[in-house]
Amino acid sequence: MHSPSRPPRTAVTLLAAGIICAALAAVLLTLVAVRWSPLMSLDGTVAEALHRRAVTEPGLVQVNRVLTDWVWDPWTMRALIAVAVIALWWHGARLLAVWVAATSALATAVQQGLKAAVGRERPKWPDPVDSANYAAFPSGHAMTAIVSCGLLLWLLRLYGAGPWVWRTALTLACVSVVGVAVTRLYLGVHWMTDVLGGLLLGAAAVAFSAAGCTARRLPVGRGATLSRRP
Repeated sequence: MHSPSRPPRTAVTLLAAGIICAALAAVLLTLVAVRWSPLMSLDGTVAEALHRRAVTEPGLVQVNRVLTDWVWDPWTMRALIAVAVIALWWHGARLLAVWVAATSALATAVQQGLKAAVGRERPKWPDPVDSANYAAFPSGHAMTAIVSCGLLLWLLRLYGAGPWVWRTALTLACVSVVGVAVTRLYLGVHWMTDVLGGLLLGAAAVAFSAAGCTARRLPVGRGATLSRRP
C-alpha cells in the first residue's frame, strides 16, 4: 500500500525547517569553534551557576544521574527506534524501516564526526558531580533524544495516531527533550551551547528525513491508516 498523494507544501515546509535548523547550527558551530568571547562567557556563567547549585543538592543530582544514564540515555533512545524499525519491517514498510534506521545512524555519525572535528573540552570542576567521555560539542544525549523523539512523532503522524495517543506522545517527547537538556547542564558535563547545538542538528536531521520520505512517497506497509493532514 502506498501513501496517498500529499500536497507539495508538506515536503517544502519540512525542507525549509531543516535548512533553518541546519543554518542556525552552522552559525553556532562556527562561534564555538572560534571561541567567540561573549558566547563563551555566557556558557561559563550558566555552567558555574548550575554547578554551584548541584553540589548542594546530592539527592537531586542522583535523580538526574538516573534519568540521564538510564531513562534518557542515547542507547535507550536508539532502542525505541529499533523497536519502531522492527514494527515497520514486520508490517511490510521495509523501505521506511530502512529510512528511519539510516536517519538515526547517520545522525549518530554526524554527531561523532563533529565531536572529533571540534574537539571541545567539557566543563572541568574541582568537585564534579558527574563525568562524561568524548568531546563536548554537540551533546550526544540532546541530539539523540530529539532525533529519536522526532522520528517517532513523525511516524505517529504518518500513521494517523488518534488525538489521545498523539497528545500523550507529544508530551512525553517534549518532557524527554527538555529533560535531557536540563540534566546534562545540571550535572555539569556540557556547556549550554553543546546542548543547543545538539538540539538544532537533531531537529535538522528529522526535518530533512521527513521531507525526503514525503517527497519520495515511500510505501508505508499493509494495514496502515495514514494521516491526511497537509
